[in-house]
Amino acid sequence: MKILVFGGTLFLGRHVVEAALARGHEVTLFNRGVTNPDLFPDVEKIKGDRGDDLSALRGRRWDAVVDPSGYSPTIVRSSVEFLADAVDHYSLVSSIDVYVDAGNEPIDENWKIAALADENAKRMSNDGSFIDEKGIWSRVSTDDAGTSRKALCEWIVQDVMSGRAMVYRPGVIVGPHDRTDRFTYWVRRVSQGGKVLVPGSPDRLQQIMDVRDLGEWNVHMAESRQIGVYNTEGPDYPLTMGQILDECKRVTDSDAELVWVDGEFLEEHGEESYDRMPPWLKEPLGLRQMNC
Repeated sequence: MKILVFGGTLFLGRHVVEAALARGHEVTLFNRGVTNPDLFPDVEKIKGDRGDDLSALRGRRWDAVVDPSGYSPTIVRSSVEFLADAVDHYSLVSSIDVYVDAGNEPIDENWKIAALADENAKRMSNDGSFIDEKGIWSRVSTDDAGTSRKALCEWIVQDVMSGRAMVYRPGVIVGPHDRTDRFTYWVRRVSQGGKVLVPGSPDRLQQIMDVRDLGEWNVHMAESRQIGVYNTEGPDYPLTMGQILDECKRVTDSDAELVWVDGEFLEEHGEESYDRMPPWLKEPLGLRQMNC
């Protein structure tokens, strides 16, 4: 299978490429050649900026496209329309951040997501809800422009590539080459021992997805031409913050003493979500126990 990957040298895209090559596929990268340009020396690389000019892709054909960097509706639309007749399957990486009004109960792919950004404002009802012409989604208004843009990116891909598009919504992705330090912080800090300040309580639910598993899953789904919207979270059993840190203590042979504090204490001391102490999540519990 011939696969075109936008980017492909940073984090998730990098692992998609590795999984595709391991499964014997032919991969082409389209990026600016800025991040890790020497990575994958035997892979075809087309240099360009998808925000300015896609002409270097003209006349080519691929079985599948993987888009892990689709944040701008304008850029996503130009990309998907340019490739609409040149590919059989399009994977867009979205985020669980598109969900709104989540509570403490598990939510699935049918949950309400953010109102679309301005491009499709004419398609919204007065109360901000939205149903596309295929009757796929219900949406509500949000003040978060980022989630509105991401929701619109999803709609554009499914609209232009109708019957050929897969959208998936990861939560916290961890693993090799993650530059956020949101998971490795805890391994490193626990290994140092002593008193470790931890937000929340030991039974606070968490979901984390290994980027290597997600990359391989994406390739597998593209191989079988799967379409639709998917939450992609892990593991496949309830996982708590206490279990994560106990495992950190075990594998590092640490004598760390875990000191649990609530969110109010952290706010009083100027600590904000994902600032100096990841992952302190203010979001509703429903987003930490996704139905996948």
